[in-house]
Amino acid sequence: MSNERKVAIITGASQGIGAGLVKAYRDRNYRVVATSRSIKQGGDPDILAVAGDISDPQTAERVVKEAISRFGRVDTLVNNAGIFIAKPFTEYTVEDFASKMATNVAGFFHITQRVVAEMLTQGSGHILSITTSLTDNPVAGVPTVLANLTKGGINSATKALAIEYATRGIRVNAVSPGIIKTPMHTPETHEFLSNLHPVKHMGEIRDIVDAVLYLESAGFVTGEILHVDGGQSAGH
Repeated sequence: MSNERKVAIITGASQGIGAGLVKAYRDRNYRVVATSRSIKQGGDPDILAVAGDISDPQTAERVVKEAISRFGRVDTLVNNAGIFIAKPFTEYTVEDFASKMATNVAGFFHITQRVVAEMLTQGSGHILSITTSLTDNPVAGVPTVLANLTKGGINSATKALAIEYATRGIRVNAVSPGIIKTPMHTPETHEFLSNLHPVKHMGEIRDIVDAVLYLESAGFVTGEILHVDGGQSAGH
């Protein structure tokens, strides 16, 4: 199979932002490896679905190996998988901590490490992670320490990786969203969540997709944490 067309791996790809990203990269004629716990293979031969828990290093290994076996290369990794648990700090359980660390941190680490190894062989690539504006700008009344701990770490790692690989052809960026209208948020919460943004409305999946596509094509941008948050990062 020809290796000329670019290939993107997208985690957390079965719904919401992840599903929007799969469609957007396909619209750009990328081949896509889409992974999540529940994802199933559809009818598009240029989308390879790999089901599994992204926090498991064996899943990460399988995703990258199947990408290379099927499509011959990896040009982009979008670390979209993540879970969000909002609780007062003293009410977080050991299970909450373990699940957040597994998906948000191990899920980033294992697959990113394997993808970078492939990109170093190619001499090019782009790593992009979806984090949260809350890491820089906590909101009163929305206790989110585990999100800050995990996604904030990814923001910092993004800059470190960007510098580590700046001369090796690999760019590393992140998109830091506000609250996005996805199936995670039930309609009865939308008014409250909208008011957490200075613009007084939630973001749409398309807003995040557009930001990712900008960074994908911005060859002189690396180490950037791009806030797409309705003004949350500017203040409240």
